[in-house]
Amino acid sequence: MSALSKTCIIGDIHGCLTSLQSLLKLVDKEADTFVFLGDYIDRGSESKEVVECILNFKKKHRNVITLLGNHEIMLTNYLRGYDDGTFMRAGGKETLVSYGIKPKTKPEKVAKLFPEEHMNFFRELALLWENEHGIYVHAGIEPGVHLTRQVSSYCLWARDEFIRTPYKFSKPIIFGHTVFREPLVQENKIGIDTGAVYGGKLTALLLPEKRFISVNGEKNGSSRLFRR
Repeated sequence: MSALSKTCIIGDIHGCLTSLQSLLKLVDKEADTFVFLGDYIDRGSESKEVVECILNFKKKHRNVITLLGNHEIMLTNYLRGYDDGTFMRAGGKETLVSYGIKPKTKPEKVAKLFPEEHMNFFRELALLWENEHGIYVHAGIEPGVHLTRQVSSYCLWARDEFIRTPYKFSKPIIFGHTVFREPLVQENKIGIDTGAVYGGKLTALLLPEKRFISVNGEKNGSSRLFRR
């Protein structure tokens, strides 16, 4: 990458296709590299269409990084038969409906009904990523632990223990997962999940200039800001 390269990071989408399409139009030519922070699915009504939109976007842009979110790991566990009901309670029903699948369908049958390209998309999501501008992850990075030793339970689910840490990371940590009305900007971290599915905003961050671009959300989820 050149010294002048720019990175665009996009927060939690949760099936909000219209918001995603609007945001991508605004940032399409603003960066060389695009990073999606995970949680593409669940709660919103168009999870399948969101995944399809991102797949098409990846075909048009050379450097697109798609990270794993806790909702994607819940889907994966559900399809493998390891789920305890969490996936459906956390918006999985809406995801299945978007794929034309009845929510009462057995998980082993559901896996066969997903398009293969979408299954590959879910399988290939990265836990975290780093470039010259920052470190990118869905929920957080465990302080004092080398990036190669980070574990999914922390990277996908961390909240207050990460957000409140004064630890000075080697680079800013850019994350989603925890909803804020406005982006959280701290010296060592930036949170950009602004609650698109709850009628908040879908937010992108442009680095290195630290410029935010947001579009309206879609009010698909509950008015209450869930903590899952």
